[in-house]
Amino acid sequence: MGERIVKIADDFWNIRGEFKIGGLLNIGTHSSLVRCASGKYVLLDAYTLNNALKAEVDALTNNGADIDAIINLHPFHTVHVAGMHEQYPNARLYGTQRHHAKFPDLPWQAELTESEECAALFAQDFEFSVPAGVDFISSNEHLHFSSVLAYHKSSKTIHADDTLMYLPLPGLLGKLKKAEVSFHMTLAKTLEKRPGAAQDFRDWATQLSERWALADNLCAAHSATLLDDTIASRIRRALQKVEKTLRAHEEKYA
Repeated sequence: MGERIVKIADDFWNIRGEFKIGGLLNIGTHSSLVRCASGKYVLLDAYTLNNALKAEVDALTNNGADIDAIINLHPFHTVHVAGMHEQYPNARLYGTQRHHAKFPDLPWQAELTESEECAALFAQDFEFSVPAGVDFISSNEHLHFSSVLAYHKSSKTIHADDTLMYLPLPGLLGKLKKAEVSFHMTLAKTLEKRPGAAQDFRDWATQLSERWALADNLCAAHSATLLDDTIASRIRRALQKVEKTLRAHEEKYA
């Protein structure tokens, strides 16, 4: 799980990064570089690039001059926000409400990443979706379920942080059992404590699979990329797997 750039399509590159817990366990993280219809580039999420990775990105982007924006999608993915801004200071900087609060001195654009106003700015190239029925910014900073999911229409690629996971099994297990897309394991703890939250989440996930039915690729943080697959059906199966969790929530908050 080393640092590298994976070419997903002619206009989409997924940057696989390192993130170590306790300095030992590398669970990985990611960012994506996307070429827009305008010819300019957008970075989805932040990752401080080492010299080799930065050289690759700079070669694609006119030494970074063509990077128009950095869009931070996960409110709790903050380690590399300042570092990537320092590497590309002329790119417009977007973040969630938590990013703004955590780094008040950074030159944030006014539109919050989770807002309809931000989505409208990039509507030619992207669609964004915020999960319903769950806390977007949990009061427990260890719960990282929710993020803004991004769909790049041209490459048919979904860029997701903790919300959607894809974890191929290692070695022989990976050959014997097909890896599945799943929702992050913290769903039960992040469902809003109110009646209707579970159904709101069901509806959101179902609508996501319908709205992004043409998606072929999934780039997931802390896990891997899934290419040339029917992502919508994977999302529906992931929803089926959490039905027990959703029903338990409904029984508790009926």
